Amino acid sequence: MTKLERVHAEITRCRACPRLVEWREEVARVKRRAYREWTYWGRPVPGFGDPRARLVIVGLAPAAHGANRTGRIFTGDRSGDFLYAGLHRAGFANQPTSQHRDDGLTLDGAYITAAARCAPPENKPLPEELARCAPFLDRELALLPARVFLALGAIGWNAALVALARSGVELPTPRPAFGHGAEVPLPGGRTLVGCYHVSQQNTQTGRLTPAMFDAVMTRVRRLLNTPSP
Repeated sequence: MTKLERVHAEITRCRACPRLVEWREEVARVKRRAYREWTYWGRPVPGFGDPRARLVIVGLAPAAHGANRTGRIFTGDRSGDFLYAGLHRAGFANQPTSQHRDDGLTLDGAYITAAARCAPPENKPLPEELARCAPFLDRELALLPARVFLALGAIGWNAALVALARSGVELPTPRPAFGHGAEVPLPGGRTLVGCYHVSQQNTQTGRLTPAMFDAVMTRVRRLLNTPSP
């Protein structure tokens, strides 16, 4: 078992947040009618992707009937459909769909993680719950050779910034604000990039379109192709 696999195993066993444990397990027991034949994952969801990734994507949290059902981040819901289709267009994913853990999806050069690992009620983890999850993010980032961090939404942005600061990275002051397309140059030729979250609230209202996502990914590719200083 690799160091990253050991982190994943610890994540899936975590029961540190009573509110989240109760919620994720209740969702897995009650289920949604469309998925009543499924055996829900109902546990914390680890990161997914290429252990050699130079692109690390930081999202918010598993969806109650998405990753909390399938056990793979951004899998089984509309957010995942949008994200993986975009990653496929950008050459980071071998296929544009993500239905379940055994559907053959692989990532090349990219790794996806999240600020919170359990599905939270109303998609809103509490600050103390995010703080309990933070060490998992720290440990994942320490094991990945990332050059670009792509934050999906303000919570992903803040989680990435705080994790980088904990690792010893000196950040600009005041702390950079989240914005779609925002960039923060980091020591060692690394960069933090912001993107609106791929939630249905954004993608179905036109706040985030495929073209907008593609533009961010084009910038990500350019940053990855820029020689290290």
